[in-house]
Amino acid sequence: MASPEIEAALHAARALILADLTARDVADAAVVSLVENAVTHRRWWLEQWPDGTEYVLGLVAQDVQDALLEAYGRWPLCEACAAGGDPHALGVEPELGPEPHWVCGKEGVAVAAVGHLA
Repeated sequence: MASPEIEAALHAARALILADLTARDVADAAVVSLVENAVTHRRWWLEQWPDGTEYVLGLVAQDVQDALLEAYGRWPLCEACAAGGDPHALGVEPELGPEPHWVCGKEGVAVAAVGHLA
């Protein structure tokens, strides 16, 4: 069984990713299952590398983003660029670091911390 620190990091990541999915109105049952799969995969990863708890939020966000791309399309879209006719997905930065943010790669602007999309 995973340590309490690992479980806390995973529960926090799940909650923040679900908040972003809900904010963009895509948190249906199939998408929530993708989140659960990502969390399960990262639980194993954290059991192998317990010092990675500060990185797990960004990694779960990227995992969910990749799974959504395969199943549904790009997510989350950069709303500022999409309104101008240039729809593209936001990226997670840093790719492996603490305090990940959704970033518009085209403009180089941080849009929101992961878990705080509007």
